[in-house]
Amino acid sequence: MNELIAHFGSLSQDARFLDAPEDRPGRYRVLRGRAEAAAWLERVLRERVDIEAPAEAARRIVTSPEAVALLAADTEGQMLLRAAELQRRAAGLEALRRVVEDTTASEHALQRALEGQYWIFGGRFVGEAAHRRLVPGDEVDIPLIRGDGALHVVELKRSASLVGPMVKKHRGSWVPTAQVHDAVGQAVNYLVGLDESRRRLREELGIETRRTSAMVLIGHPSVQPSVPEESINEALRIFNTHVNRVEVLTYKELVDNAERSLGSEPSL
Repeated sequence: MNELIAHFGSLSQDARFLDAPEDRPGRYRVLRGRAEAAAWLERVLRERVDIEAPAEAARRIVTSPEAVALLAADTEGQMLLRAAELQRRAAGLEALRRVVEDTTASEHALQRALEGQYWIFGGRFVGEAAHRRLVPGDEVDIPLIRGDGALHVVELKRSASLVGPMVKKHRGSWVPTAQVHDAVGQAVNYLVGLDESRRRLREELGIETRRTSAMVLIGHPSVQPSVPEESINEALRIFNTHVNRVEVLTYKELVDNAERSLGSEPSL
């Protein structure tokens, strides 16, 4: 990434910019000429792109048709922003993995580590809903919005600090324990409440709940070291095929899937 920035910096050292208007801070006019355009990009990337928040920085950059054309035409500029976003995601994922593997982490700590990282749940989600208390008496942990505008509820239970097993042997096969069933029951109750409040939520908040689905995140293979991780995952997958609108995953499987989406191999 430093090489890319250095490359942009070498294009023009003496080009000048117009100051940002006081009523529109962060907005710049692009001066004419190749050197001036390169210098504009250099200054924006050096001073206006916060690597900790590249998405917000990208919105600040794209403030005019000229800026859009410049970024669209410059492959290295696109690569730099993409690399910064991937770096941010990788750092957030690593922080989440530490919390997930912490044997003392509470559900609240897990929620804090997941907030703002909806990409971890897959490409079908476009953001998080602004409201968590959608139905009187219920507050969902993470309300996601799918690409079709429908709501997806994420219910968080403990990860490596979970007390008790996630699966048990029943007639020679591994099956989910009562606490997994209880967590799914809680998610189902949320769905029922959302279904019953569909009209109000659509009119007041613009949220569609008719097709609402849910995910339960619970446990970590380290909770049951005597059971192979694949056996735990397989038991939950079989269970998921028989439960409508609710999916159950361990935190480790969620994080591993997210790592694969970044092109990395999951940690053992």
